[in-house]
Amino acid sequence: MVVVDGVAKRFRQGATAALETCSLEVRARELLCILGPSGSGKTTLLRIIDGLLRPDSGRVLIGGTEVTAPRPDVAMVFQHFGLLPWKTVYDNVAYGLRVQGRPEPEVRRVVPRYIEAVGLTGFEASYPYQLSGGMQQRVGLARALAVDPAVLLMDEPFGSLDAQTRELMQEELLRIWRSHPKTLVFVTHSIDEAIVLGDRIALMTHRPGRIREIVDVDIARPRDPEAVRLSPRYLELRSYVWQRLRSEVGARGAP
Repeated sequence: MVVVDGVAKRFRQGATAALETCSLEVRARELLCILGPSGSGKTTLLRIIDGLLRPDSGRVLIGGTEVTAPRPDVAMVFQHFGLLPWKTVYDNVAYGLRVQGRPEPEVRRVVPRYIEAVGLTGFEASYPYQLSGGMQQRVGLARALAVDPAVLLMDEPFGSLDAQTRELMQEELLRIWRSHPKTLVFVTHSIDEAIVLGDRIALMTHRPGRIREIVDVDIARPRDPEAVRLSPRYLELRSYVWQRLRSEVGARGAP
């Protein structure tokens, strides 16, 4: 579904290499987690997949077509919500549909469905400042899902949430993804989160970022995150992934 083929990217007039010969394949309707140390180019890679950045070399294909700019069948959810503060929950969720020029009857049909899907029925008229962090992230997720993307990109979407809300949002994402299957690429710093959510985990090297290894998360679905964390296989995978990342992190600190 998504093919990253030898992508390289430099910043600061070529002085900083973010990605180098980075290659990756994401299967249709897979939940792939990308995990790596700080500075490994995870967000840069996601933005290149989305078409927000152009690679210096290499290419990205989605459904066999090269990505050269943002496309309507790809949506991104950011860490810091990205909601429009002057718009209500309803209008934030409707925003992408209206930007795409969808007719208003379709907007009125689709928006309530996704507000309900993320558990925010009754908050349609609320503004972002009236919502908790977890609720704001649900709005961002509903906005992305409402345009019915073939590919959903999530850039550390739960990274700014407290630990309890983060675990609740992981459960919510698994529930929504099960009922609305998408090809989903999820960037995270958390080994725990990658194991709980992912079908596979793409481990990145330190800068310049490359895909070091793909780890299969061979834990059956549907998953109960609490049960996953108590399973012997979770502990085995966590130890394995940490040992691989540890050699990349070295003295620079834990991911």
